[in-house]
Amino acid sequence: MDFLSACATPTPVTHSVVTPAVTLGQNRKIQVRRLGLVPYEPTWELQEQLLASTLAIKASNREAQEADAPTQGTPNYLLLCEHPHVYTLGKSGKPEHLLLDEASLAEHGATFHRINRGGDITYHGPGQLVGYPIFDLDNFFTDIHRYLRVLEEAVIHTLAEYGLAAGRIAGLTGVWLDFEEGAANPRKICAMGVKCSRWVTMHGFALNVNTDLAYFSHIVPCGIADKAVTSLQQEVGHPVALSEVQERLLQHLTTLFGAEVQPE
Repeated sequence: MDFLSACATPTPVTHSVVTPAVTLGQNRKIQVRRLGLVPYEPTWELQEQLLASTLAIKASNREAQEADAPTQGTPNYLLLCEHPHVYTLGKSGKPEHLLLDEASLAEHGATFHRINRGGDITYHGPGQLVGYPIFDLDNFFTDIHRYLRVLEEAVIHTLAEYGLAAGRIAGLTGVWLDFEEGAANPRKICAMGVKCSRWVTMHGFALNVNTDLAYFSHIVPCGIADKAVTSLQQEVGHPVALSEVQERLLQHLTTLFGAEVQPE
């Protein structure tokens, strides 16, 4: 059972609605790894390793249950990082949405990867906060659409702390400014694309904090040609400490998931 998701019709969520009650056997602790600026490919490999180890525990637990033997809890991880300039194309994406050839990629100091998340093409680079939750949703709730909405909600609450009213556009995953129907200049500030295998997630979100937005001009972001991209820096008029945004977002994520950070 694999899900690839990046474009689902949003349903509204709030703190009081989405915080799930803990049931027996659920592990609500999250191991947070603050990786700093790291290349894309080894970070993807790390996600795959953590996913595989969690799936192995779940498989062992199924065998233990059949034998009426004890089971072990599954872990939850959250990788927080930045990447050097890189474009990634999801399984449902169109290669022509990358507007650079191989030589031009090199000129811009960027790399390109086809990956196994949902969605189309996006950009990662310095000044962008990227989060990769490797969560076992059996520890929270088994609903991939709700999972995406909760990730979005955490970003929306974080941006509100900087005076920005952010929200969703029906049918488009991610977080937007001027998102209301009929608004003159809707612009995306956070992109999302995930994979889910046996209710264990990988990939995640990319929030533009102090991102060089010029790099988005070399793609059709998320396959959407008629809407703009923005950053927290552009909206508030000055750079914002990425570490500060990271910790504020982490607080909202743990609140919304009813979780806590596991001490290192």
